[in-house]
Amino acid sequence: MATVLLPGERERLEAAGVGCFTALHGDTVDDAVREARHRPLDAMVLSVHRCEESDLPRVARFVREFPHVPAVALITRSDARVSERVLRLGATGVRAVVDVSVPAGWQRLRDLLREPSSPVVARVMAELDGDLAAVPPDCRLFFELVVRRAASLPTVGLLARELRVLPSSLMSRFHRAGLPSPKTYLAHARLLHAAFLLANRGLSITDVAHRLEYSSPQSFSRHLRSLLGITAGEFRRRYPFPVALARYRAAFITPFRERLLAFHPLGTAPGDHGHAAA
Repeated sequence: MATVLLPGERERLEAAGVGCFTALHGDTVDDAVREARHRPLDAMVLSVHRCEESDLPRVARFVREFPHVPAVALITRSDARVSERVLRLGATGVRAVVDVSVPAGWQRLRDLLREPSSPVVARVMAELDGDLAAVPPDCRLFFELVVRRAASLPTVGLLARELRVLPSSLMSRFHRAGLPSPKTYLAHARLLHAAFLLANRGLSITDVAHRLEYSSPQSFSRHLRSLLGITAGEFRRRYPFPVALARYRAAFITPFRERLLAFHPLGTAPGDHGHAAA
């Protein structure tokens, strides 16, 4: 997470966050904006005591351009200006306020930051849950891993390594079951992450390409052309996240639901033991 805190607050936050979160400290809200453009963030934590009137337009910009990064106002002590500053931060769009001057405050902050770090994963799995509710555990594991790791696993080889199965065995099982290939599921799941990120107006197409670990914006554009036949700009306009998610479900999940109910991608069905990847 990105922070804009006073020096003493930084030390207290780091002590409270051991084993729970990692803080990327900045001196200004603009520093937090730069972090949000270059890496995934679970939150932006802003000290109520550090925030001045001149910072409020920048906070509003952050909330507007990065709606999927929770902005959290942190109170570390009581003073006469706290209530007024909290109200003004609320007017910029900040919805979470944590008061760590009370005993339960640090635990509330830890609990808040332990919530799913990737909202895109939570939303995709919620959408697919009806179709995947009764599938075998290893089948659900496959889809959960594809959705969760698509942004950082660009190839089936890397995906198979995570699943501890040989790529050839994985691909063969999908082929025998008459399902789209693992590569297809992975490639289109990457587009879900792209659509989600592109909803943030503060991220350019180049920013999104780098965040999804494409070698270049041109590589991202070629990927879109090969899958959908459109440019990155057209993808941003025509496939907002809800549309992209509905398409993924309609094209790759719902039509194959009956086959998925008996599908074991990891070879855990009787008679199909396969070989685990090293």
